[in-house]
Amino acid sequence: MILWLNYSHLIWQVLIFSFFIGQFDVPNGDNTSLLFYIIMNDKVIGSLEATKTMDGSQTIYKSLTSIKTKIIKDIEVDYEYNVIFEKSILKKANVDILINQKPHVKTRTGLKDKNYYVIKNGKPKTVLHQAIDYTTVLLFFQEPTGINECFSEQGGSLNAIVALGNHSYKKINTKKQENIYYYKNGSLEKADIDGGLIHLSIVARK
Repeated sequence: MILWLNYSHLIWQVLIFSFFIGQFDVPNGDNTSLLFYIIMNDKVIGSLEATKTMDGSQTIYKSLTSIKTKIIKDIEVDYEYNVIFEKSILKKANVDILINQKPHVKTRTGLKDKNYYVIKNGKPKTVLHQAIDYTTVLLFFQEPTGINECFSEQGGSLNAIVALGNHSYKKINTKKQENIYYYKNGSLEKADIDGGLIHLSIVARK
């Protein structure tokens, strides 16, 4: 039992090291780029750019969000998602969130021996034993028709997706926060985001 615990701990240490030194090299393949406004109280407070790059059997998704607003005091939030799929299966995901240019969240997910290991802020979080073929970043590119759950790259957990009809869907995270996504002709038009203390809307730029 002690040998197994030591072996398990060693695996986590190797994974933490490899996940954090791993780099995302975006190839020169076919690109799709989407732009969105971030709106709060009818005011544009930021922007979101999501890109999809195809290269052979790999699909690389990147999402950059920048928000500047005032909640009691000035606040700047930057999100960066880097996600790689291999033959339509999640291979690796990195999420970095900065608040006022200081690290707030750093989540790393990697596939090894058919298991997903999630490391959050430098500490082992969980292990998932199922193949993942739909994650949060795909909500920008692909209407979740027939999908009932997605993997949250930020939280490192599975979120429920509920079809509401008329091409709208509710995503529910482990904190019971609900985001609603609206699609037209398969493309994301708008999303209402429950951020806990604040509520935002993401609106596609025409």
